[in-house]
Amino acid sequence: MSDADVPKLNIAMLGHKRIPSREGGIEVVVEELAVRMAERGHQVTCYNRKGHHVAGSAYDSGHSERLVRAGVKVRQVPTLDRKGLAALTSSFFAALAAAFGDYDVVHFHAEGPCAMMWLPKLRGKRCVATIHGLDWQRAKWKGGLGEKYIRLGEKAAVRFADEIIVLSEGVQTYFRDTYGRETTRIPNGVTKPSLSPAELIRQNYALEKDSYLLYLGRLVPEKGAAALIDAFRGVQTDKRLVIAGGSSDSDQFVEELHWLAADDDRIVFTGFVQNQLLAELYSNAYLYVLPSEVEGMPLTLLEALSYDCCCVTSDIAECACVLGGHGVTFPQGDTEALREVLQALCDDEAAVQTCKRGASEFVCETYQWDSVVDQTMELYRASMKK
Repeated sequence: MSDADVPKLNIAMLGHKRIPSREGGIEVVVEELAVRMAERGHQVTCYNRKGHHVAGSAYDSGHSERLVRAGVKVRQVPTLDRKGLAALTSSFFAALAAAFGDYDVVHFHAEGPCAMMWLPKLRGKRCVATIHGLDWQRAKWKGGLGEKYIRLGEKAAVRFADEIIVLSEGVQTYFRDTYGRETTRIPNGVTKPSLSPAELIRQNYALEKDSYLLYLGRLVPEKGAAALIDAFRGVQTDKRLVIAGGSSDSDQFVEELHWLAADDDRIVFTGFVQNQLLAELYSNAYLYVLPSEVEGMPLTLLEALSYDCCCVTSDIAECACVLGGHGVTFPQGDTEALREVLQALCDDEAAVQTCKRGASEFVCETYQWDSVVDQTMELYRASMKK
């Protein structure tokens, strides 16, 4: 049965920071789902946190034309804008609003916010959780109250969610083995882009096509940027290393990265990037490198492949399974192995061009947002039938 043949749903989404925004992968996913669902005639309300963009107030944005055109409703909820409390307070007030709203489905994104799922469940709402990754594994939460709270959210999702969505087979296995809970795997999607010539990146950073290796993501320890810088310092090449991304409650770590790179003028820090600058960095990179220790399903990797990048990633399953032959992996945490891979690829342009060939077609055919929406809507309806 097609989506046009069934009754339209009233859907609430919460757990993200703010949309429209690229503050993290969750925000991209929420916006892509919300827009496409609204364009199909469903009513979608997204509950944003108050506060500024994680990279600074200069990157704050209002409602994008895409949201307005689709008819997505965005509501701000009260937020105590302090580290460790912003997510907790915004999730509480968003869940409370969703509990008393006229919603058919309340969709929670990420583990921590699921700690508040009991609120809409008390009011008889159907609740769906998307677990974007095992967030308690991330360095900034390990060993503290943040980890305990996120684990509480994980347990709440297992107990209260009518359906749980995961992004990878590894997380699916984790929920089955740990809780005996079955989940549904729905990977993220990607949209085929147009390639952009090097203009802004030439003006701002003196970068030309194929003249640099690109890391793009949040500057947090588990993403592996420190290991990448350490490995690159030992690579004999005229190419540069671009570290593109902003802090995420990790200012001290960002300072450590700058100190680590201080005596190598080939290393360029751009800070947070978006829009045309982002497109140019992807379009003209010689290699894209993602040496993560922990991932859910990295949207930046999907995006890099969609730009026909040759990708180098750690061999964790969440990265390796996405490549489809259009990249090279190295043992996670092995800095010397990463250096050897980078050196070999910098010395062998033909191998890089072979790696790039067909990457965009592969990833854009395999991971489609419309398919993600189809599967998610099917899950919503299944939860309503229970």
